[in-house]
Amino acid sequence: MKENDKELNEDLINEEEEISGEENNIQEEDDSSREEKASEVIDEKAELEKKAADYLDRYQRTLAEFDNFRKRTTKEKASMYDDGVRDSALKLIPVVDNFERAVLAVSEEEKESGLYKGIEMVLKQFTEILGSLGVKEIEAEGKKFDPNFHNAVTHIEDENFGENEICAVLQKGYICRDKVIRPSMVQVAN
Repeated sequence: MKENDKELNEDLINEEEEISGEENNIQEEDDSSREEKASEVIDEKAELEKKAADYLDRYQRTLAEFDNFRKRTTKEKASMYDDGVRDSALKLIPVVDNFERAVLAVSEEEKESGLYKGIEMVLKQFTEILGSLGVKEIEAEGKKFDPNFHNAVTHIEDENFGENEICAVLQKGYICRDKVIRPSMVQVAN
């Protein structure tokens, strides 16, 4: 029996060693597969972070482009309105000029007539309309000549006026929202 016990013990020891060896092999396989999986996870994480950064960059660029587009279209709309006002005013100004000439051509006796009063009222109404659109007359007489606002058509020598002083306005000029729509035609002294 002792022999049997010894054989059994030896068999058990051999089996334990085999099991232990297999466990070591499994553990080594587990460690290498874990390292491979960890490496795959790290690579996948890096790839996902790169994609996320790319998507964030695209989103921010698209947002900036849209904001620029919105600002540009707002400016264009305002510019189109201002251009329309200037064009309309430029077409109305010759009518105002003609009414002003008509008022100046009337003699003192005719100023009491209904026709003169009607012409005066229409001239006043046109002037108010232009004012409501932001159109203003360029003040010229007695001012220094400025080529940005005035167009000199004649020149005189007169000691009563200073150098480059406007002595007469031949045609009124108009400005709309800081942009000249028609320069004043003037006579400049000295």
